[in-house]
Amino acid sequence: MSISNTLLGLLESGPRHGYDLKRTFDERFGHDRPLHYGQVYSTMSRLLKNGLVEVDGVEAGGGPERKRYAITDAGITDVGRWLATPEKPEPYLQSTLYTKVVLALLTGRDAADLLDAQRAEHLRLMRELTRRKTNGDLGDQLICDHALFHLEADLRWLELTADRLDRLAGEVGK
Repeated sequence: MSISNTLLGLLESGPRHGYDLKRTFDERFGHDRPLHYGQVYSTMSRLLKNGLVEVDGVEAGGGPERKRYAITDAGITDVGRWLATPEKPEPYLQSTLYTKVVLALLTGRDAADLLDAQRAEHLRLMRELTRRKTNGDLGDQLICDHALFHLEADLRWLELTADRLDRLAGEVGK
C-alpha cells in the first residue's frame, strides 16, 4: 500500500493535522497495521518537499506546534494517477510453501506432514477472519473477503500438491 498516496487521498476532503491523518488512516485502513506517528510526519515532510502538500496553518498548543496540511493541485493529480493505475497482480511464482515442500522432499522429511500443518494454519486463520467479518463493518467484510479468497486459493494449491506429492518426489529425486 502506498502510504503517501493514501494520506494524499485523505487530504482531498480537506486540510488535516498529522494526528488526524493517522487516526483516520488507522480507522479506515490500519486495523492490522496501524501507522506510527513518525511514519506520518516523515511522509508529510517528503510530500511537502515534493510540492504535493502545503502547510495550511500552524496552531500553538500545550506541546509542539501543530501543522495543518492541505493537498496541492499537483497532489490531486498524483492521487488521480495512482487511483487510475491498476495494481500489478502478484502471481506468487516464488512461493515459500513450494520451496518448503521441495526442501522437505530433498532432505527426507515428511512433506505430507508439512502440507497438513500448513492446511491447519490456513483453516485457523480463515476461522478468525470469518469471525471478524461476521462482527465487522462493510470495510472489515471486504478486507476479510479479500484475504479469505487468497487463503482459499492456497488451500486448493495445498490439496493439489498433496495429490501430486509422490510424482513431485520422483521428479525432485532425479
